[in-house]
Amino acid sequence: MGRTTTVALIDDHQTLLDLLTFAMASEADIEVVGTATTAAEGQRLVERTSPDVVLLDFALPDVDGVTLAATLVDRHPSLRVVMLTASEDAELISRAATAGASGFVAKSGALDQVLDAVRTARSGSMIVDPIFLARLGSSGRTRAQAEEQAGPRRPVLTPREQEVLELLGRGKDPRTIARELSISLHTCRGYVKSTLAKLDCHSQLEAVVTAGRLGLLRGPVMQPALGGRPSMARR
Repeated sequence: MGRTTTVALIDDHQTLLDLLTFAMASEADIEVVGTATTAAEGQRLVERTSPDVVLLDFALPDVDGVTLAATLVDRHPSLRVVMLTASEDAELISRAATAGASGFVAKSGALDQVLDAVRTARSGSMIVDPIFLARLGSSGRTRAQAEEQAGPRRPVLTPREQEVLELLGRGKDPRTIARELSISLHTCRGYVKSTLAKLDCHSQLEAVVTAGRLGLLRGPVMQPALGGRPSMARR
């Protein structure tokens, strides 16, 4: 059995924190190391416990979740941050992706989606709730059309970089991509690095959001998480 994934939960609703803590307690491969209801408490919690994953609310009473996400990722580069939110604002999601978030889960979704997001983030891949994909896709198409009329300078990707980008867009990690393309992991990581550099991005999720805006993604984006447990209440 693999190592347990440690998780810190940061949300200003104590009831939701209790629900998530209870749900994760029954998972053998997930351990909640603590909860916090403010950004300040959350930052101290992460510094004290060094979790693998932080499940973070967009809306906090002292500092917004995007700002906190950027701070946490900057101080802990290996940390994976999954945003938990009721908002469907594409710009807000894009800001969080730029800040280094690894995924997004809707508060209206099933608990299994949260668990899948935690596991997926820990593995180095990403997961985005389908409701956000629709928003990102719509925003990306609108912006791409506007930029096309203005004559944008899009990065020129090689055929292999395009293949890698498409698979990144489906939530695949470099090891899986290397296997599917029959190339070495070292070579695959090189393509990922060059693709992110051309897109001027620092994370897989940021690259997918940027590529979507530029109209560079041709296939479906990220496989949605499926879950059968009760949904979390909206805020």
